[in-house]
Amino acid sequence: MRVTRIMLGRSQQTPVRGESGSDLRLFLFRTPVIVGSGSDERTFPGGTVMIYSSGVKRYFRPAGTSALRFDCVTFRMNHADRQYAASMDLPFDEPVELRDSLPVSAILKNMQTQSVSLGRLKEEFMELSMRQLFICICSEGESPVEELPDIPRYAQLKALRDAVYDDPMRIWSVDEVCADMRISSAYFHRIYRKAFGVTLRQDVIESRLTAAAELLETTDLSVSAVAERCGYDSDSYFMRQFRLHKGVTPTEYRRRAAEK
Repeated sequence: MRVTRIMLGRSQQTPVRGESGSDLRLFLFRTPVIVGSGSDERTFPGGTVMIYSSGVKRYFRPAGTSALRFDCVTFRMNHADRQYAASMDLPFDEPVELRDSLPVSAILKNMQTQSVSLGRLKEEFMELSMRQLFICICSEGESPVEELPDIPRYAQLKALRDAVYDDPMRIWSVDEVCADMRISSAYFHRIYRKAFGVTLRQDVIESRLTAAAELLETTDLSVSAVAERCGYDSDSYFMRQFRLHKGVTPTEYRRRAAEK
């Protein structure tokens, strides 16, 4: 299995249409989407995933006035890969509503980070990541083995975390969040970490750096302009954080992405 392109945090007002060729595309729609085929249209909520085959005529458009936000990975499968997918009964060209889209989102983020790596094991990493994505999708059709974690206000926390990754440019204030939830900051930090294993600040940083990586790949904006768009007042602080999380400087990341 070979990954040919990864796009995260894309935003499009016009319909997204399938492309011709042998490559397949896996979409993670972050906002509600209308999936259409001729005169048939169906609406699905944000957090829907779909593996699109090039031979099927489908289009995807926003289910509202706001732009459609989505992640996408383009990949190729050989005969052995297709046998593996068939053995899992992997659904092609059928939207799947995820109970929790964050595991799929996290895998895609890791794949984007590794996509500019020059390591000799990059291709193996990508293939294993694709298989993880397939497992996440197939598991949605099974009865859950466990209930949702017994964590206070879990639904509110999950909605907050989804919002952080959907709107990374927003200034997220713990004080405002706690005021809205009517809880103390100490209690908020405790239940947030218990729910997700990280702090809200760590999630905000990760969401901004993912958005920054996408801007570096797809635009000619200067590093300073990218930093400003992603909510950083200091270029040097942005560059330190980017290198710490991505393993390379923003300039090196852009160069590798262009070479790839």
